[in-house]
Amino acid sequence: MSNFMKKFTKWVDPKLEKYREPKKPEEIPPYVPKDLEDFIGIMRRAPQNVLTGKDRALIAACMSFKDRKVEEIMMPRAEITFVYEHDFLGPLMLDRLYKSGSSHFPVLSSDGHQVVGLISTEKLNSLEIKNTDRASNYIDKKVYYLRSDYTLEQAMSAFLRTNCFFFIVIDKTGSLVGLLTYKMLVAYLLGYLPHDDFYEDSSISAVIKRNVV
Repeated sequence: MSNFMKKFTKWVDPKLEKYREPKKPEEIPPYVPKDLEDFIGIMRRAPQNVLTGKDRALIAACMSFKDRKVEEIMMPRAEITFVYEHDFLGPLMLDRLYKSGSSHFPVLSSDGHQVVGLISTEKLNSLEIKNTDRASNYIDKKVYYLRSDYTLEQAMSAFLRTNCFFFIVIDKTGSLVGLLTYKMLVAYLLGYLPHDDFYEDSSISAVIKRNVV
């Protein structure tokens, strides 16, 4: 560039400054986590107004869903309330079942070695139970099983495939080691059980009129 052009440019540049488009600030490229551990670290550092504790639990549960095993979230055998097929369904037995907080109970054979069916509080509520009635009169003999080493994804597939909400969990030898319900799986995924006080799902008019805001 000649001396004249250098001088001219130096003189004219300031005069043209106000007509130039403002410079765009340099865009900072988004940070990309290097690995899963780095991503989890970012989540932990995020403030509560960005990611609540519930959000963090949900993300973590979804990310580990394919790898977690049934045995990690099931109710272990030691905590299950069992009924024996020849048990009488008197007031004491019914009180024990209701107080357990469960809705379904495995019914064992007299020797305790085999699951012969399930009994539900919903069914018991709809019947007139006599003190002399045995559990065997009210059992549902259709029982579904999961293995304890199934992934939660496999368990979810079983729930959807069978349309059943209660599974007995066995190990590779066939021994009963726990139980898993659909509620347990949902609670793990969401970090809580959704609750809704609306109970008129069978009424089309009630569903139409319901305020969901």
